[in-house]
Amino acid sequence: MHSLTCFKAYDIRGQVPAQLNADIAYGIGRALVAELQGSSFVVGRDMRLESPMLVDALIRGITDAGADVIDIGMCGTEEVYFATSHFQVAGGVMVTASHNPKGYNGMKLVREQSRPISGETGLSAIRERIERNDFGSISPQPGKVEANVDKSAYIQHLLQYVKTADLKPLKILADPGNGAAGPVIQALQPHLPFEWVMINSEPDGSFPNGVPNPLLQENRELTRQALLGHKCDLAVAWDGDFDRCFFFDANGRFIEGYYLVGLLAEMLLKQHPSSNIIHDPRLTWNTIDQVQQAGGIAVQSKTGHAFIKERMRAEDAVYGGEMSAHHYFRDFFYCDSGMIPWLLVTALMSETGKTLAELVDERMAAFPCSGEINYKVENVAVTLQLVREHFQSQALRLDETDGISLEFDSWRFNLRGSNTEPLLRLNVETRSDEAELQRHVAEIQKLIEAVV
Repeated sequence: MHSLTCFKAYDIRGQVPAQLNADIAYGIGRALVAELQGSSFVVGRDMRLESPMLVDALIRGITDAGADVIDIGMCGTEEVYFATSHFQVAGGVMVTASHNPKGYNGMKLVREQSRPISGETGLSAIRERIERNDFGSISPQPGKVEANVDKSAYIQHLLQYVKTADLKPLKILADPGNGAAGPVIQALQPHLPFEWVMINSEPDGSFPNGVPNPLLQENRELTRQALLGHKCDLAVAWDGDFDRCFFFDANGRFIEGYYLVGLLAEMLLKQHPSSNIIHDPRLTWNTIDQVQQAGGIAVQSKTGHAFIKERMRAEDAVYGGEMSAHHYFRDFFYCDSGMIPWLLVTALMSETGKTLAELVDERMAAFPCSGEINYKVENVAVTLQLVREHFQSQALRLDETDGISLEFDSWRFNLRGSNTEPLLRLNVETRSDEAELQRHVAEIQKLIEAVV
């Protein structure tokens, strides 16, 4: 087979059928069993129209290799993480393209204990096996397939993160974006005292209301209008496979994921004093400040779920957070969840009597940030070097954990190249000075555009 372009650094993603199709999915199944030498695997899928076809081929590949499959049906990525550990199997595969446009699909792979399989930990080896057609022979005894769509153990696990008796009857706008989150929210509802307003709740891979990606400005307006129209206390929106959740306060303001990292860290440090908290290098000052004030230890990791999870295990961190709205929990097999964060936030709102705005306003004023700004450039490395040379002599500190982070008295920024596109991603933050923030963003933008 020719070189496979759908294999990325952390997962598998591509256009169907040009880059990912039934033949490749079948090969992935065969190669996964050959690589992990496992006897049983979990398989789940999102709501995309091509997902059932890819799952069928993947399962055929796994069972032809002699391994059994527990098929958990349509679900979120974290349900595959949960089931892999819960059923103590050799690995799991989630068929999803998360927030990618229509026509794309992909897979996220884990091994035993829900440990991620990325390029360096097996994904490249799986790709090479498919390219070489190196699977070993088809098993004379094919594996069995067990369908298990019962979510009750997963739902009970989620409910352990809150004391339901202490929750106040908040009014919550939930927007799954026609992704896979709707059925989980509905399964949780009988256990929680909240009043719910649901929009876009039916999983629909034709995406009648746009691809579920609340990071896109144009996708937020429907959520915001529904929140304001129904006078809800907050809104929560998810991407397609709900490994990320996004918050809006009662005024309809979108809350950057960055401020949730410090908030969740503070909460978990109350329950687990002096613990390690992992964060990414893009925006850091608020997180470090909140973690230190709460008596924890802030530990920086390279951006990306495989790096964060590995560092969390190494440091036995209770929580890890990325500004991109990925939140990782030690008690959830060191994996990311899009359900646990909003449960914890509603518990904090109930306990303190504060609104979401009151919980984050002070932090947002203390450390204003730009959010991530993307620039399309001809040459990532050249542009990065130019920006570095311009600022380095004035900087108090240079960090190269991920791209470049330069720190000054009253501001800092991180600039890094995308792993998959000719993009530079910029994040800027200051100490209590919104005007300074805008000034530095404009200054860096001018430098980048001069190269373009």
